[in-house]
Order: sequence, then structure tokens, then C-alpha cells
Amino acid sequence: MSGSKSAKAIELRPPLRCAEPVQRDPEIEEDDFDWAKRCGLWATRAQRQFRRAKRERPRQPLILSGHCVLLRIENGALTIRNGFSHYRQKREIYRFFKGELSIPERIIVLDGSGSVSFDVLSWLAEQSVSLIRIDWRGEIICVASHSGYAANPFLVQWQRETRADEVKRMEFSISKITEKIENSITTLEKSVRRNDAWNKAMEIAYSTLTKLDDRQPKNIIELRALEANAAAAYFRAWKGMQLKWRGISKRPIPDSWKEIGQRTSLFHRAGNRNASHPVNAILNYAYTVLQSQLQIDAIAEGYDPTIGIMHEGNNGSASFIFDLMEPHRSLVDQKVLRFVKGHTFEPRDFVIRSDGVCRLNPEMARSLARIL
Repeated sequence: MSGSKSAKAIELRPPLRCAEPVQRDPEIEEDDFDWAKRCGLWATRAQRQFRRAKRERPRQPLILSGHCVLLRIENGALTIRNGFSHYRQKREIYRFFKGELSIPERIIVLDGSGSVSFDVLSWLAEQSVSLIRIDWRGEIICVASHSGYAANPFLVQWQRETRADEVKRMEFSISKITEKIENSITTLEKSVRRNDAWNKAMEIAYSTLTKLDDRQPKNIIELRALEANAAAAYFRAWKGMQLKWRGISKRPIPDSWKEIGQRTSLFHRAGNRNASHPVNAILNYAYTVLQSQLQIDAIAEGYDPTIGIMHEGNNGSASFIFDLMEPHRSLVDQKVLRFVKGHTFEPRDFVIRSDGVCRLNPEMARSLARIL
């Protein structure tokens, strides 16, 4: 993604292992066996992706998930024990020594549980490794970056002055939304089928660009109204796209899960919270991975992530990062749509919580985070 720094290649010790085949046990319920089998499948796919990338020496973060994730320092080396996502799983162990090229630039912990010591945080800071924790809603819980929050006073001054000056604020905001609409047109052309909703979305997108070129929005409220209208038409063009499923005769799924529906949640919250549909839950994770990358980069460059120019901030929210995310969202959507269209899902890939919120299989979330 433009504007974000890639992570360095990871050379694991020992080599990455997927879950060992799970043998049937009369004490294990059928549902548990199916869950373990599906987790193993996603882990195997992730292993193939990793091996191909390893030959090419890519730069990617280390993704951890599951329960009982453990990071500790042993004889000066960072030892990481990945979590468990199902019964009878072979635990992955990673070990990194100071100064070696195999150390990842970022470590992302998706959901699950575990522990980390102060010694680990010091080791990560010394080796310029960032640690990101993302919860099951797809929200950033914390970012421990080696650069900390010691902002550059000149950049912070620019943020404050740009926000205070209405002309500069509008110029900045219009540029970000213009780039976002342009990228959404590319996503519609490449990843979404043609129909009446698609035609309408394209019409509104081009109309919005014309209004932005003419500087028709006079303030941020008018600009956000234009952007929201284009975004609503954009996501309506996704509706009706079929998802591929198997195993639903044995374990039924909600009818709404058989195709992509509305972006707004049944709980009246769109975006990063309380997704009630698998695709929305996937988007939440994808946007949060993007947010973590841009937040680390912004902090490293000396910006204050809480001083938004277009977005309003409250309670220390990363409003400036939300500004930076706007042009990249549609690019992330392309990857999500490619992921969704390229996989045949099973009911065990998702869990419906007691409150109706959709939650991802941890191994699938981990595989998704890798391709982002």
C-alpha cells in the first residue's frame, strides 16, 4: 500500500509448521473435530503462501493468533510461542537473536489471549520492532512502537495550522477524498460485476469527482456528505455478489450470509464494530491492519496521530490516521474481494456470538492478515 513501510522478511526458527493432523477421539465432540480440521486447512494455506514468499524473500510482519500466545526473553533472544486455535495443535515456536536480518519489523497479535513481559517490550524497542494488538472486533487495542509518541514539533504545528485554516483544511481533505473516489472506481472496474447498481455507483463516483474538481463543497460537512453518498452507492454495488459455501446442509448459515449484503451492521453501526456478516467482519480486520501500518509510519515520521485534519477526534482517537486511511480503503477492498471470491467458505470459518456479532476463525484471520 502506498504510504506504508513494508516489514522485513521473516526467517523462522524452527521452520513454520501447520497444525498436525487431528485424529478422531471419542471424547472430542464432532463440532470440535470439524473446527480443528478447518483451522488446519487455513494454516496449511498460510504455510504455502509463506514458503513461496520465503524463496522470494518478501517483507512481511509476523502474525500471531489463538490462545496462550507467549513472548519472552530467554538468554538474550526473543522466544515466541504462538497460540492454540484448536485441540491437539502443534505449537509454533519462533526464536530471534539480536541484530539478525530475520527479525520482523512488525508483530501483529490477532485476538486470542496470552502474555508479554516488560523485558520483551524493551527488546522490541531496541531492535526497532513494533507490536500491534488487534481484538476480535477488528479494533486496535494498542501499538507499541520503538519510535513512541515523541512527535516532531514542526509536523505537529503543521497539523494544527492546517486544521485551523479552513482553506488549507479543505484542500487537504478534498485531495484525500478525491484519491479515495478514484481508487473506488478502479475497484468497481476490477472487482465488482456490472449491473444497475454498478452503473449507478460509477455515475455517482464520477459526478462526485466533478464536484470536487469544481470545489463545490464549502466545508467539511458538505464534503463528508458527498463522500458518504458515493460510499453508499459503492457498497450497494457489492450487494448480491454470491459467496461460495460448502457444508451448509450439515451446519446451516443465515440466508444473508450466502451473498454480500449491506455494509451497515444489523446493530446500526457500520465500519469497525459489531459486524453481523462475514464480509463485513473481514473488512473490519483488513481496515485495522491498514490502520496499524499507517499509524506506525505516522508516529515514526513524527506526526501526532490524535490531531486529525478532516476527521474529528475525541478521547485520544487516531483521527489523523483515519485521514490517511481514506485513499487506501478502496485498495484494501480489492484484496478483500479477491480473497472472498477466491475461497470456498465453511460454517466453521465464522462464529456467531451470543449477541449476534460475527467473529472470524483465528487461523483464517491470520491468513487474511498475511495477504494484506
